[in-house]
Amino acid sequence: MPGNGLWRTKSIEQSIADTDEPDTKLRKDLTAWDLTIFGVAVVIGAGIFTLAASTAGNLAGPSVSLAFVLAAVACALAALCYAEFASTVPVAGSAYTFSYATFGEFAAWIIGWDLVLEFAVGAAAVSKGWSQYLQTVLGQFGLELKTTVDAGSVEVDWGALLLVAFLTALLVFGTKMSSRVSAVITAIKIAVVLLVIVLGISYINTDNYSPYIPPAESGPEVASGLDQSLFSLLTGFGGSTYGVMGLLAAASLLFFAFIGFDVVATTAEETRNPQRAVPRGILGSLAIVTVLYIAVTLVITGMVPYDKLKTQPDGSRATLATAFADNGVDWAATVISVGALAGLTTVVMVLMLGQTRVIFAMSRDGLLPRGLAKTGTRGTPVKITIGIGLLVAVAAGFFPAGKLEEMVNVGTLFAFVLVSAGVLVLRKTRPDLKRGFRVPWVPFIPVLAILACLWLMLNLTALTWVRFLVWMALGVVVYFAYGRRHSLLGKQGSDAPVAKRDE
Repeated sequence: MPGNGLWRTKSIEQSIADTDEPDTKLRKDLTAWDLTIFGVAVVIGAGIFTLAASTAGNLAGPSVSLAFVLAAVACALAALCYAEFASTVPVAGSAYTFSYATFGEFAAWIIGWDLVLEFAVGAAAVSKGWSQYLQTVLGQFGLELKTTVDAGSVEVDWGALLLVAFLTALLVFGTKMSSRVSAVITAIKIAVVLLVIVLGISYINTDNYSPYIPPAESGPEVASGLDQSLFSLLTGFGGSTYGVMGLLAAASLLFFAFIGFDVVATTAEETRNPQRAVPRGILGSLAIVTVLYIAVTLVITGMVPYDKLKTQPDGSRATLATAFADNGVDWAATVISVGALAGLTTVVMVLMLGQTRVIFAMSRDGLLPRGLAKTGTRGTPVKITIGIGLLVAVAAGFFPAGKLEEMVNVGTLFAFVLVSAGVLVLRKTRPDLKRGFRVPWVPFIPVLAILACLWLMLNLTALTWVRFLVWMALGVVVYFAYGRRHSLLGKQGSDAPVAKRDE
């Protein structure tokens, strides 16, 4: 039964019924293949092209491959929970919709607000990586042109702004068209990743793997105060540069590389057979990218000593192309840079797609202005897509990439914790629901997923936590100022029959 006030829940049946409203109806065009492409398209990107090398140099050394394994295990546990929810509640909104059905409206709002942080800031962070590669590619073709310009005290990233504007227009045009473009570009970047693996093997020097976990560094480079991990701040145990703590900090940061499989869940409402297709899309894409990630990091850290991958004093970060350039394989570095440019494009596109679907679900429920949920003639929420494009453009154009990445991680892990807990709640409260996929070994798997995600959250910096709490506090203010008073579920009353909704 629905609760009252903050804890009123929206029934699964009502959520599914809402998908048939003519004015806010999304077109069902996607298949399991489309979802797998979306998953691979969004996950293979920043982790391979812009994050793996710099994380090896700054935090983990050769053990970055183990850090990827740790992050992948946490993701896999959460992915199983997402698959069950998405096959049971095939409605746009992902963790927001799931939370509305289990924990109530306030928790749903909090997770929806959190997903705004995850997807929009994630898209902005990857847009900056794309801009960095654009500058590299232009330089390799003889055009020395910076993709950032100084505007007084602010540095504007025009490369990132250009990408976001193009992708916003593409998403307005339609989800199926976005899927087709994504499929072509994904094929290109997978080919580039395979080239890295096959070509890089011949340049591996096994001496570069020793020590596999470099000894922890002490001295001025070790973070202190709010710049150290929350675990280190609370316990005083170790730093976060190399050593075991560096490995754990790297796993928390590399979690960013796996962000995206949960975007597949946001497209459940646009899928023809979501009970079967969504779990396949989520788990299939995660399995593919995990194998590729581990293989690539083993190759890169074998090609060059890890200390050559450190971030430079001028702030420039090592990328996948760095290892090949260091070995004199300049043509491969060029190919990788071009492939990365294409690959990161799909990452930003799918993250923006996921963001629009979460806002769409929140608007349809009245927690945000209802008029935003109107779908155009192509079955896409045009107003929301344009609004998200502007939000991502501002974040990408004016904020540094490193801070954006950590903010994405804490938001995503928080969402994973709630989804994993939601599986336990829904199994108890609605055992009658038809589930297209069931998490095995309940409650062991969901509990393990929660613990793994909480541990990774503890290894993010304390300053990231402060920013996250400020963002969530702002969300609480917005909910009480607008969402709670305009909630359609609240207007109906806890026991009111389902009625046609007005504006």
